[in-house]
Amino acid sequence: MERNPGCELDLAWVNSVIVDLPAVKRRADTMGTKRTVKKEWQAAWLLRAISCIDLTTLSGDDTAANVMRLCHKAARPVRGDIVSALGVQELGVTCGAVCVYPSRVPDAVAALKKIGAAHIPVAAVATGFPSGQYSLKTRLEEIRLAVADGAAEIDIVINRERALCGDWKTVYDEVKLMREACGDAHMKTILAVGELGSLANVYKASLVCMMAGADFIKTSTGKEGVNAILPVGVVMCRAIRAYHERTGYRVGFKPAGGIRSAKDSLVWLILMKEELGNAWLNSTMFRIGASSLLGDIERQLFHHAFGRYAAAAELPMA
Repeated sequence: MERNPGCELDLAWVNSVIVDLPAVKRRADTMGTKRTVKKEWQAAWLLRAISCIDLTTLSGDDTAANVMRLCHKAARPVRGDIVSALGVQELGVTCGAVCVYPSRVPDAVAALKKIGAAHIPVAAVATGFPSGQYSLKTRLEEIRLAVADGAAEIDIVINRERALCGDWKTVYDEVKLMREACGDAHMKTILAVGELGSLANVYKASLVCMMAGADFIKTSTGKEGVNAILPVGVVMCRAIRAYHERTGYRVGFKPAGGIRSAKDSLVWLILMKEELGNAWLNSTMFRIGASSLLGDIERQLFHHAFGRYAAAAELPMA
């Protein structure tokens, strides 16, 4: 599928944006209540959710050892006996990517190669994550270094200060330069929705980043007070749909921050199916940024396979 090449900044479109907040909240409140999946269908949806997880560690005490452990878990996200009981060995389910700080990219690339899982991409957060409060030159160089170290995906943060001032031209220009610095690496643009002030700004930032060539738009760094919530998801998906209808190019979506339960992951998959369609129900177009979500999904799959919930000691750590 062709990547989104971006387009010229259309400020008339951006400035015409109006978000009906009560309607968005009503839509979000009904998400997951009108559609449910049970039994083997739920297990299938949970396996799909696993394939869309960017398994993440973004801690100050990250080491080569815990990055290696993360890579092992991404390559074999569900215990072998659970996979056998479900009869899905041939699917070869893995996580969508491993997401780390730029300094840990070489560790992740080496670990995945060592265990025969080099096909799993390594994503790096960059551009002064999570604040973005660094010079543009520094932010761009961080992207280049991460790509040179083997990152196949770059999660960049936008300039929230310029967005809050309504300076969409600067936001567009910076994101466009970041896309150029990424080269062949796919770029996920983090809006940091909890710091944008309004859903209208979330929609505008989504449009501007897609116009600048983002491959994905992402809700949050996971470090803000408000992260991946459904009203934000509705607004961003509507922006993706509008952009696709106008340009013909598909842009991916990544909610991140606060998604911890298997039930949460199902609701986000339902959002994608209902707002954007089946074409977005895959790891090419949809990712979930999470660190603890996989553990709860594996716990639910254990219950489906064996009829009881596993004790904490029975499941390996993510």
